[in-house]
Amino acid sequence: MTRLERLPKVARIRRPVGSKGTTVDFTHPRQIQDFLDTIEYSDDPFYRCPTRVAAERKANCVDGALFAAAALRRLGHRPLILDMEADRDDDHAIALFQVQGAWGCVAKSNVVPLRYREPVYRTVRELVMSFFDFYYNLDGEKALRSHTRPIDLSRWDALNWETDDACLEPVIVAALYRAKHWPLLTADQIAGLSLVDARLFEACLLGSKASGLYQPKPR
Repeated sequence: MTRLERLPKVARIRRPVGSKGTTVDFTHPRQIQDFLDTIEYSDDPFYRCPTRVAAERKANCVDGALFAAAALRRLGHRPLILDMEADRDDDHAIALFQVQGAWGCVAKSNVVPLRYREPVYRTVRELVMSFFDFYYNLDGEKALRSHTRPIDLSRWDALNWETDDACLEPVIVAALYRAKHWPLLTADQIAGLSLVDARLFEACLLGSKASGLYQPKPR
């Protein structure tokens, strides 16, 4: 093995010309998560491409998933994202990666436990279910219901999704919503769900941005 082969791969996301600095660099998926954890959660009514996230240091969960997928790609992973669908709560998008066949993810969230997962899950469904007990709405209801299969963002490379916002909402976000979502629970299981524990409810919202939390309508 040569010296160059021993050097770690570097994920380098370039910021737009005119912004402070020129790049954001990572050598491990956990560093991508650490970056997303330091930037502001966005409650803006629009989406940001990865280079804009790097420049403005602001992202919602979709922006964060796209950013993470772009960075993971530079570490040798496919740019994969997945959508989780919820009842009376926001959907949640995550970026997926595999290490020795096991799945992990990187994610931006306004809720503490809906972020990074180590690559230890044997299947995508197993990884998604690790979010279940922490995915609740402001009424304390466990909200996660279904998920898509991994979606490869490289199919939209011709639209320059890494550097251009224009295709995000009409193409990529629309595709996430249209994609088949695989149910996680039966009707009987849903009917039997308990409310989240009050201590967990408060702990998971530590540092959350109130304006970015989904407000469920009365039943």
